[in-house]
Amino acid sequence: MKRMWAPWRMEYIKGDGEEGCFLCRIIEEHDDRENLFLKRGKYCGIVMNRYPYNNGHLMVFPYRHSGALKDLDSNTRLEMMDLLDECVEKLSPSLKPDGFNVGINLGRAAGAGLAEHLHVHVVPRWNGDTNFMPLFAETKIIPQSLMDLYEELAPLF
Repeated sequence: MKRMWAPWRMEYIKGDGEEGCFLCRIIEEHDDRENLFLKRGKYCGIVMNRYPYNNGHLMVFPYRHSGALKDLDSNTRLEMMDLLDECVEKLSPSLKPDGFNVGINLGRAAGAGLAEHLHVHVVPRWNGDTNFMPLFAETKIIPQSLMDLYEELAPLF
């Protein structure tokens, strides 16, 4: 039997989660490399997902702490869309995905791990990237370390 090791996942599996909102924390910290923060806009930012569904999984989020779309003003909504477009534009030549999933999980029942701070997922997809591993072994293969990918993407943003 072959084994695949993904020790970085254990932090997520065992973790109780941090106190408070990690998005609000990283906005204040300004340690962008450590926090995988790729871009700071006027109203929103782009961060790499520390526990990605796929290589290159990014999140665009408003600086305003709210879990509701109705709480965002038009400037914030516009910048979110512009940053989503930038994510697709920057990831495409670098990772060469065949497509993207872009979406918002509103509320815990919808799958939001951080329901109280709205964020939009940008997940690169490749033809054939869904295989038996996630279906039967509940294991997702991520082919690149987060820090290697950060070093590749940071100059693009």
